[in-house]
Amino acid sequence: MSKIKVLVVDDSLVFRKLLVKYLSANPQLEVVAEANDPFEARDAIIKYNPDVMTLDIELPKMNGIEFLRKLMPQYPLRTIVISTLSDRVFDALKAGAVDFVAKPRVTSGKQMDEFVREELPEKVIIASQAKLKSSYVAGRNTHPAIKSSIHADVSDMVIAIGASTGGTEATTEVLKDFGPDLPGVIITQHMPAGFTEMYANRLNQRFGPDITVKEAKHGDFVRSGVVLLAPGGDSHMRLVKANDGYQVHLKHGDKVNGHCPSVDVLFNSVAEAAGDHAIGIILTGMGGDGAKGLLAMKNAGAHTIGQDESTCVIYGMPRVAYELGAVEYQEKLQDIAKRTYGLVEQMQRKFK
Repeated sequence: MSKIKVLVVDDSLVFRKLLVKYLSANPQLEVVAEANDPFEARDAIIKYNPDVMTLDIELPKMNGIEFLRKLMPQYPLRTIVISTLSDRVFDALKAGAVDFVAKPRVTSGKQMDEFVREELPEKVIIASQAKLKSSYVAGRNTHPAIKSSIHADVSDMVIAIGASTGGTEATTEVLKDFGPDLPGVIITQHMPAGFTEMYANRLNQRFGPDITVKEAKHGDFVRSGVVLLAPGGDSHMRLVKANDGYQVHLKHGDKVNGHCPSVDVLFNSVAEAAGDHAIGIILTGMGGDGAKGLLAMKNAGAHTIGQDESTCVIYGMPRVAYELGAVEYQEKLQDIAKRTYGLVEQMQRKFK
């Protein structure tokens, strides 16, 4: 099996050499070149044809985001962005990066060690399997605004979404067609601590005042027109029954399926708390987190939707869920909101 060819782009010589050393130590990876700035990177891409590029955002001569915007239309390349705590990382994802990793603190030896030995090599390996944005967006058919016939209180229902690699853009695509008439939405998206709040704020600026998006806090109520995003870090988010509605609870815990927060933890809690008054949606991502939880939701009577292979960046989590029999409806990304509206209307008729 041939190794994954990697290009490392970072203007810090010390940090760049560290990345090269530990990526090269992984038996699945081969660092074919390194670059100090986008112009050196461009020449290396032409010469070495790498499979994956790691890219710092802050670079001399041209920042990483602008480089991606110029590079991707002409030379699509699977890219992992390495970023300090900044919402500019979401601009990089929009420009075509597959995923991002948080740059560790130099003063934290343990954090740095985990980053170079485990987190970054794993992200690069996952990225090598990703579908580039141009290949799943091309030919996307647009549809007219969804006409809703939801007319009654939906506070006894909930919509739960889980996503990983490629999920920031996928979730945005789904939420853009969600309105305040839908049940409250709760989301677990694999993302480092700090970035979830920035992501939620970014979505809130885009979609407000129609819907409110916020990073969840312990005890938040699930309400129509509100989207609660599980905070990244060391806590899992669960749904609990509260009087005639629902709340989310956050509790510190170990990783589940390699993740905290975990989609399985969220979905299992939704199955228990909401039963057949819920809709579960599993989006693009590597691995199988969320698949068993989605099956638990389906077995409890909930409706379930999985993103189809053609529109996934990584058809991992939805594939595992589909093969388990957890997916009731498999939909293209752009059709998930329409299906969700149809299911809410169906549930209203059922519970009338």
